[in-house]
Amino acid sequence: MPGTFHAAILIIEDDPQQLRLYAQVLNQYRLTCVSTATAALRALEERRPDLIILDNVLAQGELGTKFLPRLKAAAAHVPIVVVSGTLDIAGQLKALQGPLAAHYVIEKPVSVPHLEQIVKTALDECGLGEAVQTLRSLEKAELIEDGDRERLFTERLARQHELLKRLRAADHKPNISVLAGEFHVDRKTIRRDLHDLVQRGQLDPSIYPEGEAE
Repeated sequence: MPGTFHAAILIIEDDPQQLRLYAQVLNQYRLTCVSTATAALRALEERRPDLIILDNVLAQGELGTKFLPRLKAAAAHVPIVVVSGTLDIAGQLKALQGPLAAHYVIEKPVSVPHLEQIVKTALDECGLGEAVQTLRSLEKAELIEDGDRERLFTERLARQHELLKRLRAADHKPNISVLAGEFHVDRKTIRRDLHDLVQRGQLDPSIYPEGEAE
């Protein structure tokens, strides 16, 4: 029986008290904690998380918001939540503007219910979810023709995003036949989708049925 395999969150924070809060509030997720954005960039070279939580004032004199462009360049599809007690209104707006911006800014002291809701929304709707919406918008604008590879990629990405939301914390193997029926594809397609999600580290390998993708 597979165990639960929750979303992975990279936390960039050097305050021990704040780290304890995250450990308590976000204990259902897989947390990786580093104290500088430089260390975070190294971590992103090894594995992409599902979400990044970024403090502004970090160890070694680093400012998290100054690293936003580099973090986004390293993992553009990963949502970023800035948590800070030092940013003024202008600084918060700057962090939320432009193509390399964060998705959310949360002020310290952190409201636990607000943090929990932001994390859930960011995981479910931002990142890959936004990519799917953008591609579908292009399709509606007829910039992607029927049968184009791009349209097939959109369908695949949308299906994988939905599978990820359903199975991320599952404690049992999925029913391939049921999923194939729900998504109107064959079993081999579902198997390949699950294989892709496992390969990207987004699903527990034990959730994927035995055997190679056909």
